Amino acid sequence: MSKTISDLEHTLGVKLFDRSAQGVELTIYGKALLRCGVNVFDEMRQGLKQIETLADPTTGELRIGSPEIIMAGLLPQIIERFSRQHPRIKLHAVLENAAMLQFQQLRERNIDFLIARTSQLSAADDLATEILFDEPFLAVAGTSSRWARARALRLDQLMGESWILPPYDSVAGSLLLQLFRANNVEPPEPSIATLSVQLTVTLIAGGRFVGLLPRSTAQFNAKRVGLKILPMQLPGARIAAGVITVKNRTLSPLADLFIDCARDVAKSIASAAEGP
Repeated sequence: MSKTISDLEHTLGVKLFDRSAQGVELTIYGKALLRCGVNVFDEMRQGLKQIETLADPTTGELRIGSPEIIMAGLLPQIIERFSRQHPRIKLHAVLENAAMLQFQQLRERNIDFLIARTSQLSAADDLATEILFDEPFLAVAGTSSRWARARALRLDQLMGESWILPPYDSVAGSLLLQLFRANNVEPPEPSIATLSVQLTVTLIAGGRFVGLLPRSTAQFNAKRVGLKILPMQLPGARIAAGVITVKNRTLSPLADLFIDCARDVAKSIASAAEGP
């Protein structure tokens, strides 16, 4: 291995490793070569996937990344439709932390693409984004909450309640800060600050807490866990759902199929929200 590295350094005319008594460390040239190597082998894998799909377009595997909030609302609807259309394609749903704008698994090519909810999907120069739709936040409580029977509410009426919200220094939290201020309400100090959607909907369903969720997430979980969407108009910040990919990366045919399905689901959600 040492001889191979030495020969490669001689061929390239640069040092790939800094060697010391403590060990070896990649130089800037070594890091650049490593990044290129990852891209080359990823393109080879994508090429093999295309060949496999051409040989049998009804089978294959696809790795989809998404944060928990997508897994709790939008992603199940896409998977339901896609799996009915392509029952022999195996899907891997991989949890990715997009709420703090971390895209490690996408950049390392461990997932084919990412579906995320954020208004800042285009923040990274090496990533490409296609917005599927955006939607408002809804105020939610448990079906046993005293607010569940109200016919009309204002946001300021809930300020004395126990709130469960994402941290305000997260992407979702910053949007909610904008929403509170757009409604002329001082942002409440949450009793529980969490990015976990499962924890949020479970505790709200218990009746002690109130919160704010994207419309499709609130609607998807309303009957499933016992949430009540409160009758309230909330002008202000909206949250987007989009597909994130690595720029200049070839997507597999299966990825294209899934993204087409995601577009169809997004259109149906938008149409349902607009009404007749």
